[in-house]
Amino acid sequence: MESVPVELASASEDLTIIYLFMRADIVVKAVMAILAFMSVWSWAIAIEKFLQLNGQHGKARKFEQEFWSGASLDDMVQKYGRDAGNPFGRVLAAAMRDWDSYSVAKSGGAEANRELSKMEGGLGVLAIIGSAAPFIGLFGTVWGIMNSFRAIAATDNTSLAVVAPGIAEALFATALGLLAAIPAVIFFNALSSSLAKYAAKLEGFVDDLAAMAGRGG
Repeated sequence: MESVPVELASASEDLTIIYLFMRADIVVKAVMAILAFMSVWSWAIAIEKFLQLNGQHGKARKFEQEFWSGASLDDMVQKYGRDAGNPFGRVLAAAMRDWDSYSVAKSGGAEANRELSKMEGGLGVLAIIGSAAPFIGLFGTVWGIMNSFRAIAATDNTSLAVVAPGIAEALFATALGLLAAIPAVIFFNALSSSLAKYAAKLEGFVDDLAAMAGRGG
């Protein structure tokens, strides 16, 4: 492996985040940049999905209140059936195509699955970030420590002023990996729980429609 030039810090250097980034070699800098991007990406996805799911829960409550207040099914289909942002309305429209218990369960269930699949978009990215970010950060740490050892060997100096900056730089990559991974895992679990509650409501609505069709309602 070719020797990588590493800047040695004097004892007076402050080990700030900017300093640690600037003194890192190109590989560690790339790792840090990737982790920073992953962190920002996970926050963007989480904010978007939280707003989306909160909005869908609100629409579901409004739809269920109107549906169970005795509104006409045909009127409900006309009002909500073509609304791409209202899965309950689209499920009702799909179920009404053939009004018998078997067809309602089949058509409504298939539409519910399609709507839930759309709403799951982005959760896979959070799962990947949560699982991959620590290992990417660890790679940056290992690479940085290797550079630090080569610098120590080249200078034949093991004083703290020489060792500390390189080790701090290497560990900073691991810290960034955890900074990206921990929120992503929390977001994934929270969003998955919220989506599961919504899925239970939507699947329960399909079951209710199938029961109504079976009774000839």
